[in-house]
Amino acid sequence: MSPPRAALALLLALLLASLAPRADAQMSGMTGQPLVADLSAHEISITTGFSGTELLLFGATEGEGDVIVVVRGPAASTHVRRKSREFGIWINTASMRFDEVPSFYRVASSRPLDQITTQGMRQRLQIGIESVRAVPATAADTAEIAAFRDGLTRARLRAELWQDQPAPVTFLGSKLFRTRISFPPNVPTGIYNVEVFLVKDGREIGAQTAPMRVKKTGIGARIYDLAHRHAALYGLLAVAIAILAGWGASAAFRRG
Repeated sequence: MSPPRAALALLLALLLASLAPRADAQMSGMTGQPLVADLSAHEISITTGFSGTELLLFGATEGEGDVIVVVRGPAASTHVRRKSREFGIWINTASMRFDEVPSFYRVASSRPLDQITTQGMRQRLQIGIESVRAVPATAADTAEIAAFRDGLTRARLRAELWQDQPAPVTFLGSKLFRTRISFPPNVPTGIYNVEVFLVKDGREIGAQTAPMRVKKTGIGARIYDLAHRHAALYGLLAVAIAILAGWGASAAFRRG
């Protein structure tokens, strides 16, 4: 092991030693501490000019197994609309609402998911975007639901809010592991759940969940709060600012 990797491994070991009591309380009844993990930070602050960030997730396992990390943002309802060309223009002709949709989704794994999990396990634990829960608000034909679900997935992938290919989980030696979780500039605010699974022979033998928070700070947070808590006042202020800006531009042109 090279000196930088050895130093990192030592640092992770020291951090994990300090985190072991807290992690043990979150092991959902698991004995022997088969898995211990934590984040480099549990809060992301979005300020003006925020351009995205990364968090380091690190941990250690007791015994052999693969590690899977799942990060989910706040769940919410979302509408998916289908556009059709009518009379020479594109208009919305159909829509479907999905409930309980994660606003953000990331997966990382030490090996390809189909090599270390079963389809049933992926569905039960919502591992992989094919298994992400998205509940149609109304009954519909299976093919129709699948088509709108595909549209939802494509939209979230384009916005970089979902991830279709797992990021790598890297082992440092036989027990220590780490992975990086990337958050784009448009990351939604709210409470996130970070789940870490230790998997062996197609089943989870250890699990840990850690919460994290994404919040707006500074003037951006105050504007966001005003827009959502006092929508009418925010609208009036926006109109007033637009009128003043137009008047100022007109005055400047007259002077010119």
